[in-house]
Amino acid sequence: MPSQPEPAPHTRLRNALSATLVALACLLAPCGTLAAWAAFGLADTGRYVGAMAPLAADPDVRDAVADAVGDEAVRALDPGTDAAHSTVAPFVRDAVRSFTRTEAFRTAWEAGNRAVHDAVLRALRDDAATRGPVTVDLAPVTAQVRQRLAADRMPFAHRIPVEHTEVAVVPAGEVAGLRKGYHVLDAAAFWLPLATVVLAVTGITVAACRRRALTATGLGTALGGVLLALAIAIGRHLTLADLPDRLHRPAAGAVYDALTATLRTASWLLLALGLTVALASWLTTRRPRRTPSAAPAAGRAPTPSPPRART
Repeated sequence: MPSQPEPAPHTRLRNALSATLVALACLLAPCGTLAAWAAFGLADTGRYVGAMAPLAADPDVRDAVADAVGDEAVRALDPGTDAAHSTVAPFVRDAVRSFTRTEAFRTAWEAGNRAVHDAVLRALRDDAATRGPVTVDLAPVTAQVRQRLAADRMPFAHRIPVEHTEVAVVPAGEVAGLRKGYHVLDAAAFWLPLATVVLAVTGITVAACRRRALTATGLGTALGGVLLALAIAIGRHLTLADLPDRLHRPAAGAVYDALTATLRTASWLLLALGLTVALASWLTTRRPRRTPSAAPAAGRAPTPSPPRART
């Protein structure tokens, strides 16, 4: 059998350049998706509060909030006594658990998440902000809870004091690092997706066989979606494993799942888009084979038909 002719040097160079550009584009696709999710998903207060709002009805989250608030209340009511051994602890926790099933708790949950997110985002975006810890004032949250309880005709709700209490949500030593990371993600959210598209288009354009390059791009994009989904799962495992309190791991898992729901959807979209492009490109290359038609041999004149007799 005759051997296949080797491709010309410029063809090999084009294929190597195309493979490099397509590989880079496929590597940047999940990274760009992650940066866009962090910059436009987590950094948007409305989306953040919308993702966290349903957790007010999650039993694990309500139990974790009840334990945390109940312990603080026990320390305030019975100072100098461990919350686990206090005689009033069971009654306080039951009261707080009952409160977490009310509409007032949902109001406080949304208002508290909004206040915390606004405070953190303001500190990350403002380079001239104070170098101290990020704090949030709970007075607006308390005012909304009191208003809700008064609307529900709870006795003595109007006597709940609204005090300006500053609660630290980010330590002072972590603010500078988080601010730098936020600026990097903010820039990467724009440039990484743009670089991904430019590299993919350029790699397909310079390829000697563009359909093959398009198929490789689709498969690489699908692989990037799988890697992104795997990274989300590993991140969840590592996040929950680092928690010192195992009792609150289900609540932390619910929060993690709520925040990464959009990112998981994006990973499945990358997988579906990549497989669709690869399959469409592969199907267009399959053409039905034509049966060779009988043709006169080269250099031989066709045989003339005999003359018809005249009548």
